[in-house]
Amino acid sequence: MGLATIDLVVVAAYAIGIFALAQWVSREKAGHERNSTDYFLASKALPWWAIGASLIAANISAEQIVGMSGSGYAIGLAIASYEWMAAATLLIVGKWFLPIFLANDIHTMPQFLNERYGPRIRTLMAVFWLGLYIFVNLTSIIWLGSIAVSGVTGLDQTIALIGLGLFALLYQLWGGLKAVAMTDIVQVTLLVLGGLIVSGLTLNEISGGQGIIAGFHRLTELQPGHFDMILSRDHPFYRDLPGLSVVIGGMWIANLSYWGFNQYIIQRALAAKSLAEAQKGIVFAAFLKLLMPVIIVLPGIAAVVLAPNLERPDQAYPTMMRLLPPGLLGLVFAALVAAIIASTASKINSIATIFTLDLYAQKGGAQRQDVSEHRLVTVGRTAAAVAILLAIVTARPLLGSFDQAFQYIQEYTGFFTPGIVVIFLLGLFWPRATEAGALTAAVVSFGGSLLLKFLAPEIPFIDRMAIVFFAALALAVIVSLARPQPAATNRIVTRGVSTATPTSFNVAALAVVAILIALYASWW
Repeated sequence: MGLATIDLVVVAAYAIGIFALAQWVSREKAGHERNSTDYFLASKALPWWAIGASLIAANISAEQIVGMSGSGYAIGLAIASYEWMAAATLLIVGKWFLPIFLANDIHTMPQFLNERYGPRIRTLMAVFWLGLYIFVNLTSIIWLGSIAVSGVTGLDQTIALIGLGLFALLYQLWGGLKAVAMTDIVQVTLLVLGGLIVSGLTLNEISGGQGIIAGFHRLTELQPGHFDMILSRDHPFYRDLPGLSVVIGGMWIANLSYWGFNQYIIQRALAAKSLAEAQKGIVFAAFLKLLMPVIIVLPGIAAVVLAPNLERPDQAYPTMMRLLPPGLLGLVFAALVAAIIASTASKINSIATIFTLDLYAQKGGAQRQDVSEHRLVTVGRTAAAVAILLAIVTARPLLGSFDQAFQYIQEYTGFFTPGIVVIFLLGLFWPRATEAGALTAAVVSFGGSLLLKFLAPEIPFIDRMAIVFFAALALAVIVSLARPQPAATNRIVTRGVSTATPTSFNVAALAVVAILIALYASWW
């Protein structure tokens, strides 16, 4: 299948327009030379709408659109828990985590670890995150993106892989985070519009032209098992989404790590002009997360009826796009590319941020004084280019053999997630936590996860994360008490930092929670 001329025009217009917009919004005033704060934190001046949109654009990419649609095809609506529970997690991040981060002028997550525990754990976690971002996250984004592009256009997947990676690099190379965040409102608008079009047309097709609502009712009648939110033990995919553990167990750990302590996500909120703006952006993102399953999971479920014999679940979304007529196909394809590019660019920028600020600019646990701001920006751009080239080269060897790449990402990042959450939660809320305790949590997280993976493979990975989390937490507390360190080591100020939120935030948070309760009650 290829694109018609009108589709190519639409996609070309998008590519040229978004590239030009990114360069325009990131321009500097005459005489001002871009410094590291400008490049990595958008001059700490992002408004709420840019923060909210950029959070979603960074998150929703090929791994969600293609990967979660594939999981919707294979598993059903239960995979939407990753989206809906993320909405609740964002509220926790906005109310309790962000006030401490912003009050302490935190720019990166490794910097927080340095201020809280010491330089060793900063370096350790900076190296870990760079490896994770390049070889798991960045590779998955461009790999799944290339599957989608190849499936829709017929373009060779290798060419699609290289093209997506290089365009994302060039898109943000000059302007940094500002180029990404300030254009993400366009990207998200296109993503939502394109996703709703795909969902609407697939449901209308199922109903035989009787409309979207009739199509949805017909889909639930034809595939009732695909609308179970809580999977029973005898479900073939119970190990991926183990029943109530999804709602009250390990998925909370995964979400807290991703939305609260993940540099390429939280970096948008750290770049806010104020705490109030950051919290407004968080709420905006939470409402958008409630909508995401309609856009990225529903087409996958519809594909079970419309294309029941796919070779791989991850082909579901590209296959549903084939229902679109010329013109609309170009618009939706542009939306898909927008999501891929926005997320890839966000990841590249965060890799550059961590490498530059947490490794290159550090010496003996302190900021180097012999490096100019211009040099820091140059190093960041170089790191960005190297990161995407590494991802392009390693994407196929790492991901080519997986049917559901989204589940692969969740499981293997879950080896480290429990330890990350323990380290940050203790660092934020327990003053007696020490670097020795934090390092213990990191070791127990990886070692315990690996041990359970091979000795007890029947344990679902979400349950495994919960088990390892509590083990790492207990041992981190014991080691911290056994090996205390001077209070002066902890330079994070929490006393006097208010977690009170305005009425507007509280009302919006209650609305999000009420919607979540209604959704789970409807599909229990």
